[in-house]
Parts: sequence; structure tokens; C-alpha cells
Amino acid sequence: MLAVHQRMAELWTLRRARELTRAEQDELMLCMEANATYVWNRLKLENLSLCASLTGDYDWLHEICERIEKLEPKH
Repeated sequence: MLAVHQRMAELWTLRRARELTRAEQDELMLCMEANATYVWNRLKLENLSLCASLTGDYDWLHEICERIEKLEPKH
């Protein structure tokens, strides 16, 4: 889970209990934008990895898998 996902969940939970401040609303929108960017980048790489696998290009597949790993948070 990315830090942005945790913050988005916090803001969503606050929203259920009370109206968000303008700053919190803006932050929620930034979190949602960051999430959308992350998801589209991840999906693109997953589709490219499928293409690499189907064509048997294992060097390319390895490169794509490394790029996917870089998207993931460090524990």
C-alpha cells in the first residue's frame, strides 16, 4: 500500500463523520489523482509484461518486472 492510499482512507473515514475542510477536500483530490496515475501506470506495465511474455521476449519482461517493482513501496 502506498502512503497516498492510507491518507485517502483516512480522509474518506473523516468524511463519513463530518464535512471535510477545504484543505482536506483538496488533499483528497490530490490523493485520488495520485492513485489514478499509479493505477494507470501499473496497468500499462502489466499489459506490457503480458505482451513480452506472449512474444517470448524475456529480457523485456525482466525489464518491465523491475519497473513494476519500483512502483511498489519499500517495507
